[in-house]
Amino acid sequence: MNIKWRLRMAAAQKEVWTGAELRRLLSERAGLEMSAASVSALLTKQPAQLKLHTLAALCTALGCTPNDLIEVDTAPVEAKPRPGKAAKAPAKAARGRSMPPL
Repeated sequence: MNIKWRLRMAAAQKEVWTGAELRRLLSERAGLEMSAASVSALLTKQPAQLKLHTLAALCTALGCTPNDLIEVDTAPVEAKPRPGKAAKAPAKAARGRSMPPL
């Protein structure tokens, strides 16, 4: 599932321009203490995961909803074939004999 992270845009709308400002808001408004490196990573990278209490704290600090911070791409994706899982051709039975158990 593709998630577009829109934290920077939401922060800019609240005139929060730096990680230090966001870190201060998280602490003051939401009671969440985060390291400067963690806040910087939220602003500069696509997170592989995000804890719900962190998302809730971001919403509290910025006065927004989760819909303001994330956008989920719901377009279907094509299934990719798994390597090493090639379909096996059915075994041919010899005439007049039954097939051995699989």
